[in-house]
Amino acid sequence: MGNRMKIGVKTEAEVMGRKNLLAALVMQSIWDVECYGPDGKKKWESLGNHNVMTDEGLDHLLDVLLHGSTQITAWYVVPFEDDFTADGDETYAVPGFTECTAFTEANRVAYNEAASSGQSVTNAANKASFSINATKTIYGAALVGGGTAADTKGDAAGGGTLLCAAKFSSSKPCESGDTLKVTATVSAQNVA
Repeated sequence: MGNRMKIGVKTEAEVMGRKNLLAALVMQSIWDVECYGPDGKKKWESLGNHNVMTDEGLDHLLDVLLHGSTQITAWYVVPFEDDFTADGDETYAVPGFTECTAFTEANRVAYNEAASSGQSVTNAANKASFSINATKTIYGAALVGGGTAADTKGDAAGGGTLLCAAKFSSSKPCESGDTLKVTATVSAQNVA
């Protein structure tokens, strides 16, 4: 028989290696968006929208956690106004979507999250609130941070990081005078 290989027979180390490959860390965010009219009444909501974590965002997380890179301490919610579905290749410099800047706040709205609990971080207690000042259709939102101008509306040149982007289940209309409230819950879990 010599050096013949037996097809289908695995060593214990090969089997354990395959089992370890099946264990994975899953990161995701769930986005809830609400729109209120000038009268304060809810016009619509879009709940439970899932995101795509970008390659750029995942690299940042790994670099901070394991490589000693500088942590981004301020993140911003960025609504977008075109029919765009993220696939993970997007970056801060080339996000792939058109950022909606039609709100009265001078800068991008901060993501004011609470401390992690149950492997999740959320801004549910302090939703990102946008005072809309033009008629727009909103398709989704993203989280950005870092660089030199992450709080600047429309910035793509500041060298920041696009962590994730979520397309809503359907596009949603906003009118001048509406208030858009965005909740993003980012979670991580082990799956086997």
